[in-house]
Amino acid sequence: MDLKIVLPFLAAFLSFLFAIMVADQWVRRRRPFQLVWAVGLIFYGIGAGTDFLAAAFGWNVALYRTWYLFGAFGVAAYLGLGTIFLLNRTRFGYFVAFSLLFGGVITLLFALARLKEGATIPVWGIAAVVGVCIVGALALVVVTRQNRRLVAPLSAAILVGASLVVVFLVLMAPVAAPGFATDPNTGAPLGTAFPAYLRMLTPPFNITGAFALVFGAVYSAYIFMPKHRVLRVTSEVPVLGAIGRGAAVVVNFVASVPGAARALAAGKLNSRVPATILIALGGFIPGWTSGLTRLGFTWAYFLGELLGVLFIFVGFLVSIEVFNDVRLPFTRVVLAQRHGDAQDPANVRLPGEVVDSRPRSA
Repeated sequence: MDLKIVLPFLAAFLSFLFAIMVADQWVRRRRPFQLVWAVGLIFYGIGAGTDFLAAAFGWNVALYRTWYLFGAFGVAAYLGLGTIFLLNRTRFGYFVAFSLLFGGVITLLFALARLKEGATIPVWGIAAVVGVCIVGALALVVVTRQNRRLVAPLSAAILVGASLVVVFLVLMAPVAAPGFATDPNTGAPLGTAFPAYLRMLTPPFNITGAFALVFGAVYSAYIFMPKHRVLRVTSEVPVLGAIGRGAAVVVNFVASVPGAARALAAGKLNSRVPATILIALGGFIPGWTSGLTRLGFTWAYFLGELLGVLFIFVGFLVSIEVFNDVRLPFTRVVLAQRHGDAQDPANVRLPGEVVDSRPRSA
């Protein structure tokens, strides 16, 4: 049994199954985050599917381009966008802005390193990517402060626009012979066959998306866990206030873990807490194992790909407000049903949080 074939096959199968379930939820509830997550999961399945097909039948240029487009650019970005839609009425937009800006910084550092190695990257291209990250981050800060309802649509507009550019570049970029690049020992795909100007575009997509998915899940877990607040920040000073509130969430989250553990042992912990922690792990693991491939460590790539979607899948199943019944997709046939109370994170007040009280659409 070749794990290079089995692991990506299982990851692809689970991703597509999961996408169908989430799409079915969207058909019933019409929540934007469900639709975006379904798209992200389809991308996950396509990315893992290319790994499976390549391991089973061999790589070619078409498979390699497909893997890079969906796996290297699409998965983390669109799963993260789904989380941004979920937390659209909170101040999570400040964190998204920081993540996008950080992605721009990493892009700049990557480009400078490749230029020192003799790679050909147009200076105007570097300036354009970093400029878009800076302008996008500033726009997200302004929108978060003025009208949080626009954070997710603005994020989606930035991502979709950038995705269209990336689709063109990936399809048109030259690929070094033999038309793909893999690790000779593990068979894990590498992006090194593409030119450096294309590879420098991945950090804003992956960093922003992965940070949104992972820390958005942690943020949600904090909302629903019994809290022990040791730090309160109520300052409304732009930027500094947001940084302070973010630090307060981290400190109070750590301080609240013992109480959450006691509630879990007593069976009184909101199901959203373990669910979102599992989702955070699911977002972190493939981001970590995929990132290690850039450093030459590829042994965990296929395992991380499977564990990522598995943890996210289990996290969604644990959360009663996401799957409070299981039915045949796109039918009324209910296979299992459970009951429980849960809150929408958009309606929960955080330290120093001023929640938008305007009527919500159905």
